Amino acid sequence: MNNLDWLTYFIIILASYRLTHLIVFDKITEFIRKPFLKKEKVIDDKGSEHIKNVPTSKFGYLLNCYWCAGIWSAIIIAVSYMFIPAIAWPIIFILSIAGAQAIIETFVGVGTKVTKWFSEQ
Repeated sequence: MNNLDWLTYFIIILASYRLTHLIVFDKITEFIRKPFLKKEKVIDDKGSEHIKNVPTSKFGYLLNCYWCAGIWSAIIIAVSYMFIPAIAWPIIFILSIAGAQAIIETFVGVGTKVTKWFSEQ
């Protein structure tokens, strides 16, 4: 652990980011979250009605909270890397590539929308 270089640390951070996003937001893992969430009507400050997924338990809250899931994702990734690196490293590497790609896509998407907005003005 003392010999952890900055690149490996950065890769682990990206992997943790992607795993967290996978758990909390992605459609492919919705089946995991669904049993722990219920749909509830919510009225915002402007009086508009929205349907919101509300956790039914603390575990549901964990699956729906980016900050909570992020802690557990980081623990899972770090412990896996420390104790079973031969198994964990390929998964961490793939998750980190996907995490970096997601971040780049976010910036490109925002840039595209801003460019479109300026061209319409």
